[in-house]
Amino acid sequence: MTPRWLWPLLLFLFLAAALLSMGVGSAAIPLPRLLSAAFGNGDPVERAILLELRLPRTILALAVGAILGLSGAVLQGWLRNPLADPSVLGTSNGAALGAVAALYFGLAAAHPALLPVLGIAGAVISLLLLLALTRGSESPLIFILAGIAVGTLAGAGISLALNLSPNPFAAMEITTWLLGSLEDRSFRHVLLALPCIAIGLLLFAGTGRALDALSLGEESAASLGIDLGRVRMRILLGLAIGVGGAVSVTGAIGFVGLIVPHLIRPYTDRSPSAVLWPSAAGGAVLLAFADIAVRLVPTSNELKLGVVTAFLGVPVFLAHLLKERRIW
Repeated sequence: MTPRWLWPLLLFLFLAAALLSMGVGSAAIPLPRLLSAAFGNGDPVERAILLELRLPRTILALAVGAILGLSGAVLQGWLRNPLADPSVLGTSNGAALGAVAALYFGLAAAHPALLPVLGIAGAVISLLLLLALTRGSESPLIFILAGIAVGTLAGAGISLALNLSPNPFAAMEITTWLLGSLEDRSFRHVLLALPCIAIGLLLFAGTGRALDALSLGEESAASLGIDLGRVRMRILLGLAIGVGGAVSVTGAIGFVGLIVPHLIRPYTDRSPSAVLWPSAAGGAVLLAFADIAVRLVPTSNELKLGVVTAFLGVPVFLAHLLKERRIW
């Protein structure tokens, strides 16, 4: 059961993060002028900054954070493992390898859409490989071990691409992308990522009851009428399409799916279904505020979002791990 104050707090933070993300940057736009620009009035320069730079960046931060937070909660419930996140099944690395291939072979320069398309293709291929390795098994441990193998293989492919880069500029482009960022994203990126994220959210939407049943074990869930194969396929497709589409546009952004469910869980009854949608809202808020921090830190080059989420994530995760280790 979720306390009454949790959703109002998350919605308030969501709205605050959205407004701050659109108003904060090298050229700050106060709220009254921000609202004026949003309705097509005010300074044309501020209107251009809002509509062409800040708004798509804000939409992506909220949408990508939501799918990462929700996928982390779904995986932790499905695998009954508090350390599970989108990278544990190799999905993130598979998407990253597809995007790196687009950069390595120059396909991204030929057409910008090929970067996210190959990223999603990489996630789907990693899913197919995972299914081949785990065929006939419902054991969470088998999926985790197979996911580690698939993720390691994709990571090796990324390292190989860096090692064999034809010139230092190609290697720098790949490295920059792997650090994760929302800088210079436009509505083209939003249109590429948002349908994939929406499909991922829809696939995850009906898994709450099944995850609650799975917390009792596979046999108990099956006796309650849960189709384990169907639930597994929904989760894996949600990961491949939703997370694959998100990662292929933003680059590798870690720790969001791992941390957010741990932040939300103490304020619920700890059942998997109660953690799902608050984790989606929490992921959106966390990534949006991390992107705001990226713009506010005074550096010669803008910090990469993946670096900030890692620095935010490790201490928060360790603190909650030490606090709740006996509960798990």
